[in-house]
This record gives sequence, C-alpha cells and structure tokens, in this order.
Amino acid sequence: SSVQHLKMRFPSQLLGVLMLWVPALIVVGSIGEVVLTQTPLSLSVTPGEPVSISCRASQSLVHSNGNTYLHWYLQKPGQSPQLLIYKVSNRFTGVPDRFSGSGSGTDFTLRISRVEADDVGVYYCFQGTHFPPTV
Repeated sequence: SSVQHLKMRFPSQLLGVLMLWVPALIVVGSIGEVVLTQTPLSLSVTPGEPVSISCRASQSLVHSNGNTYLHWYLQKPGQSPQLLIYKVSNRFTGVPDRFSGSGSGTDFTLRISRVEADDVGVYYCFQGTHFPPTV
C-alpha cells in the first residue's frame, strides 16, 4: 500500500498575512500573541492507519464567555484551506466522522481514525479566542 505524507507545518505563504497584524499590535499596545505549537510537523502514514496531531497553546484558549475558539483546518494541494473542526470538537458540514477533535485549556488533538489518500495536505490549528488570531 502506498504511503501518504501529511504536512502539519503552517504554509509559509500565509505568514505574510499574519505580519499585517504587527503594526496594529504596536498601536494598541498588546502584550503578545498566543503561540500555537503543533506536533508532529510532518508524518508519513499508510492508508487505513489512525493519526493524531497535537496543538498546544501558550495560554488557555477558554474565552471569557466560556467558549473555546480552537479550530482545525486542512489545506489540500492547490486548494484554499478548508475548515474541519470548529470550537475544539465540532465537525464542519460535510466533514467525515473519521475526523474528530478534543482537548481543553491549552492542549488539543485532531484525530483521523482511518487515513485516506484524499487526506493528504497541510493541517493546522487556529485560535480565535485572543487577539490577534494565530495559527
């Protein structure tokens, strides 16, 4: 069976978009942004195998309203990012139940119960609890 390669690193071409937030941060005097650390950065798997991707935040992602705005996206080759999981564990419309999200506070996990060839791409977590949003 073929081995598929899943990339977990955030696409470098999108980093320029994030840099646009820096001047605004200086103006409003923000202390700093939330750092999200994903592991592993890359993974080679065989179709049918389970996969887990971890996302750890530098501070709690629980909002003052009680919600946790931690989302998971997948960017397939040649496509725009697509939402997989929102608010930790909710599958977006049309996302197969092979995908699941869990976690709380600062530690979160995306699981794929049985990897398929179509799952190849770049996976990244995104937080919208604190300004600026970060990946």
